[in-house]
Amino acid sequence: MNNKDFDILKLLLEMPYVSSDIISDLSGCSIAAVNRAVRRLTEGGFLDDSMQATAKGRELVNSSVPKNAVILAAGTGSRMVPINTLYTKGMLEVNGETLVERIILQLKSSGIKEIYVVAGYMKEEYERLEAQYGVQLIVNRDFRKRGSLYSLSLAKKHISNTYIVPCDVWCRENPFSRHEMYSWYMVNELVDDESLVRVDRKKELQSVPAEKAGNGMVGLAYVSAEDAEKLVEKLSDEALDTAPTKARWETALFSDEPLIRTARVVRSVDFVEIDTYEQLRELDEQSGQLRSYAIAIIMKELGVKELDITDIAVLKNGMTNRSFLFSCKGERYIMRIPKEGTNRMINRRQEALVYSLINGRNICDELAYINPDNGYKITKFIDHARTCDPNNIDEVHHCIEKLRWFHEQRLQVEQEFDIYRQIDFLQSLWQHEKSVYEDYRTTKNNIHCLKSFVDSQKKELCLSHCDVMPDNFIIFNDEYGNEKIRIIDWEYAAMHDPHSDLAMFCVNGLYSREQIDELIDFYFRGSCDLPTRTKMYCYIAACGLMWSNWCEYKYDLGVEMGEYAAAQYRYAVEYYRIAADNINMIEKGDNNVQGNE
Repeated sequence: MNNKDFDILKLLLEMPYVSSDIISDLSGCSIAAVNRAVRRLTEGGFLDDSMQATAKGRELVNSSVPKNAVILAAGTGSRMVPINTLYTKGMLEVNGETLVERIILQLKSSGIKEIYVVAGYMKEEYERLEAQYGVQLIVNRDFRKRGSLYSLSLAKKHISNTYIVPCDVWCRENPFSRHEMYSWYMVNELVDDESLVRVDRKKELQSVPAEKAGNGMVGLAYVSAEDAEKLVEKLSDEALDTAPTKARWETALFSDEPLIRTARVVRSVDFVEIDTYEQLRELDEQSGQLRSYAIAIIMKELGVKELDITDIAVLKNGMTNRSFLFSCKGERYIMRIPKEGTNRMINRRQEALVYSLINGRNICDELAYINPDNGYKITKFIDHARTCDPNNIDEVHHCIEKLRWFHEQRLQVEQEFDIYRQIDFLQSLWQHEKSVYEDYRTTKNNIHCLKSFVDSQKKELCLSHCDVMPDNFIIFNDEYGNEKIRIIDWEYAAMHDPHSDLAMFCVNGLYSREQIDELIDFYFRGSCDLPTRTKMYCYIAACGLMWSNWCEYKYDLGVEMGEYAAAQYRYAVEYYRIAADNINMIEKGDNNVQGNE
């Protein structure tokens, strides 16, 4: 018996005395195909001559019973800005009903009582479901680092005759059944560039190359006992070790040849995966969850209505902020939402004072709003812009010229930045007792030993950016085709030696010694004496340790900084040695030496 024969047998068992044309409508098969299936089922003894299910037919259908369901609900839903910090995706409400509760009720109405919910982000929101609906919670404590593939692996011992359901799908009709004979995966009719599969003429799933588009993947599937063993193998610890960290669970089905071949094709209007704020609004514009603080700010400060705010999209998920892009009455803007805990590191009132000083001076992006209490910020989006490429020497030189010009303005504010105090402060935020680097204490002591030399050097303090990196330079052409540069992200800006900004650029650009010396020469127009160059090396060492401490703090929060973290610590170690060697030369009276000795 093929899959279509089983579907028609199941329909006839659930809806006896229907005609072939009705079966055709319900099954999606032509009337001729229905008649052929009925003939095969009758010849096989599953139907009698009046198209009624026989005892054999009823036994077959009743033996094909789903056992349980796994609901995947661990992700942070980062594309749901600006409400992803308020609600986990499974708890989004459509017409007064949360997505996950609707799924649970649909499962239960289809006889599925054994339901597992894999939670992670805001897991406490799901805890009430255990008592209320009798579901079992599985906790993914690694949800910030790992994707739904890992979440499913935590429930792998339960997979056999199992529905796998993403928590963010709203199903107009109940997609679950009391009877399932074979595995299937749900797709819709839309074309999706990120899809792993397409549906061929036989309604079967075929893997697609990365550069090709496929059918929209709904993410909902049924896995029969027959296919469960193969899927569980792909969820083994060994298999996970070779998979991308953030891999979605479908890669276990379609990374090579499709493990499941049968496509269940549905309409996108009936099965909606809610990934964004606007998708929620399209589905239920009366949802109370649309009334976020961020949206309220935009409405008030720009004098617009909620429906005027369109084209909302995640822009970047940085170290300290979440940012999203939106359109409003023909203009595009960026809204910044500070992440949790950043008020411990950033004085938002001081940041607002800096913006009040530099806004309108062709230094920063155009500010539309900033809240000095919580750091919410709106700026004009610069079209057709790019960030500085640290490996494009012409772009780098233009950006360093802009940085030098900014320093030459000698702007003044009240607050000061102390890089050595910042090193200690970031270390105080660690949740672990010891650094991951065995020689950390020695390295930190060495960096602090350089401070006396830095303090002995002539410095002309002025407003400095204090967080300079290539990504903070925005390059664009104005309406006349002239190249312009703006510097963004002024959260740490304060009075400091402006030369430290150049050191920041070097360590964040991951520059070699040769590149660093070339950039120092360019900034100082080819005239940098040994003491000043040595001071720059001291700053590079200090900046490296500061960002290394920052990376260790982020690691505690579940953010892995990878090679960037290791590179920063190397700057601290290597440039202490370089600076110390130069200090010895200076103390011997060689302080008039020019260049990069």
